[in-house]
Amino acid sequence: GTGSGYQAAVLDALGTEVYPIEIKRLLYAMTDKLLKEHSYNTIKTRHGDGYYGWPEAAPFDAIMITAAVDHIPPPLIAQLKDGGRLVLPLGSPFGYQNLVLVTRRGEDLALRQVTGVLFVPMTGHAMDQR
Repeated sequence: GTGSGYQAAVLDALGTEVYPIEIKRLLYAMTDKLLKEHSYNTIKTRHGDGYYGWPEAAPFDAIMITAAVDHIPPPLIAQLKDGGRLVLPLGSPFGYQNLVLVTRRGEDLALRQVTGVLFVPMTGHAMDQR
């Protein structure tokens, strides 16, 4: 999710297009306002379920999930460009996960485990599937 907006601001400062999605409405509203107040006008924020991504802005070179999921969300894979990468904490939302780098190559996916991590669970559709 967007959270406080810090990560979105850092990515924006690196010159990337940033499309953060926050599922918690109040947090989204506060962070959207804060980013605008600090002139981060190129960051496009949205209130919604990040599991579904942002199809209108796709395809993406890269997508980063900042909450644990126990499977790779198909809508996000569909929104990656060929050669695009997805980084996510993959594993039990209530235990340790592996930070995984997924690269899309046509209809195939190449997965590489990077390191062990511990993230909060993704809520919304990802949790409904449990």
